[in-house]
Amino acid sequence: MSTFENDDTLSRVPLPALEDTCARFLEWCTPLLTEEELADTEAAVREFGRPDGPGPKLHADLVRYNADPATHSWLDTFWPARYLGRRDRIALNANFFFLFRETPLHGFAEPQVERAAGLIAAAVNYKTQLDGERIPPVATRGKPLSMAQHRFLFSTTRIPGPVQDTVRAPYSDEWPGPSTARHIVVFQRGNVFRMNVIGPDGRPYSLDDLAAGLREVQKAGAARATTDTAAGHLTTMARAEWAAARDRLAALDPGNTATLDTIETALFCVCLEDLTPADDLAACDQLLHGDSGNRWFDKAVSLIVFADGTAGINVEHCELDGTTILSFVDALLAASPEEHAAKSGAAEQGVPAIEPVTFVLDDALRADIAAAARSFAQYGADTATATLSFDEFGVDEVKRLRMSPDAFVQMAYQLAHKRAKDFIGATYESIATRQYRRGRTEAMRVVTPEVLRFVSTFDDPAASPGERRAAFRAAADKHVERAKQCQAGAAPEQHLWELQLIQKRRGLELGVPEASRLYETPGWLTMRDDYLSTSSAPSAGIRYFGFGATSSRCIGIAYVLLPDRFNLYLSTPRPVAGMMYTFADRLREALRELRDLLDER
Repeated sequence: MSTFENDDTLSRVPLPALEDTCARFLEWCTPLLTEEELADTEAAVREFGRPDGPGPKLHADLVRYNADPATHSWLDTFWPARYLGRRDRIALNANFFFLFRETPLHGFAEPQVERAAGLIAAAVNYKTQLDGERIPPVATRGKPLSMAQHRFLFSTTRIPGPVQDTVRAPYSDEWPGPSTARHIVVFQRGNVFRMNVIGPDGRPYSLDDLAAGLREVQKAGAARATTDTAAGHLTTMARAEWAAARDRLAALDPGNTATLDTIETALFCVCLEDLTPADDLAACDQLLHGDSGNRWFDKAVSLIVFADGTAGINVEHCELDGTTILSFVDALLAASPEEHAAKSGAAEQGVPAIEPVTFVLDDALRADIAAAARSFAQYGADTATATLSFDEFGVDEVKRLRMSPDAFVQMAYQLAHKRAKDFIGATYESIATRQYRRGRTEAMRVVTPEVLRFVSTFDDPAASPGERRAAFRAAADKHVERAKQCQAGAAPEQHLWELQLIQKRRGLELGVPEASRLYETPGWLTMRDDYLSTSSAPSAGIRYFGFGATSSRCIGIAYVLLPDRFNLYLSTPRPVAGMMYTFADRLREALRELRDLLDER
């Protein structure tokens, strides 16, 4: 089957009935509320959902939109508003990373060049397969998944805007079909170079050619760019500020527009880093928020390779989710560079053309670049992170104990959080919904009455092992049930959020001139005020996955569930770092205790 053959036949994301969404919303927020807060929230929901209230009017408009044959999903306008509408910086706040599994590079005199050339060859091979629609469609448990996001892997760049960003990408009305670009951009010590990776006749360059080209980049970029000329720093700014700076950049000199075009149309970025990470945590931090002068955070895909050949990827999130990138990364790492090069038809063509990519800058833009560099460096320093590799057991052992591995670790997070902070807080988990047409993710809220009962029972000295075990399994079963609801499109948050966005866009026209009180209730605000923000990446091709925390007191938990271990990357604002480290300690204890409880005879 061709890559995109299933996409038009997939069913649409189900649009829940308004009354079902309101009922689920109350069910989901109740465990986090006091009786008084719940009563206030219930009253607002009744007001929102009454026959002449704002809810039915807004929902009716969404029903009409969903019925339009041109609509792929009732979430078609939601995703741009959610991702492209955010106005803070995307670097560290929205982009995510994967640290690739270790690759033996012993015997290589130039491990960075060898690893980078191999990854480029693999990525170009993937593009050639994708262009011919020869990437097999992904399926889970026999169900085909949407491959639409794969169209945004190459030559895709987020463009800052004053109110909402846009996306420049192939497979669009402006740029039909696969990307025709033949170059990448390579960052070296804050210097930027265009490097061809596909020759004039459409054949990819050989591995030796790519390595030779990278050596030329290293030579040309040997002198580190001064901070105020490394324009990549600008991509760390808040979006409206970056949009204004980009406009000034383009207006200053016609050559700057051509330079932006070179970067934005490049197939992907390769960032060569001088340093050798001291450990996995150092590598993860660099992948998330390393030298911003050596990045272009708006680029969909940036392959980052360190001096010792350690490598990973930084991803701009607006059109790409973790499952799509996992498929891409798994393919890159599934074969040797030589196999990838051979499959793509790569041929010796000599050293690829290397051209410096530079901007004309005035004093004001130099000052903006330097200020952005200082601000982001401080922002990174103000973010505390930790890696936790729990190697006493992993997925195989949890399955032996007849429990969902995801439910197992999520219950461990709740127990550890209660022990670290003495309360249960709102917890988000991302649930993939790619089985639907242009499906992406659904927002799951983890805290249930069963979770509260489990945590209370587990640390009750009067509870018997049997009572603890029963409470644990009941909470885990409820977790699995709710995850299945999310996978079936039966979740309340994104539905209510889209209704809120419709009111902001078209409220006057629809007879809903004012925002509903529902969105100011304790239920709505508390349920979405994350203390834990969690997402998993199941792949043996990566060591760690990571993203930044989502609020001033949130712990971001990116977890990789492997057969023999659990690898986690934690992030939180530095002022509350102590709680994150305590949580990590309590989590190790909780994982052991829960496993022992299930294993008792």
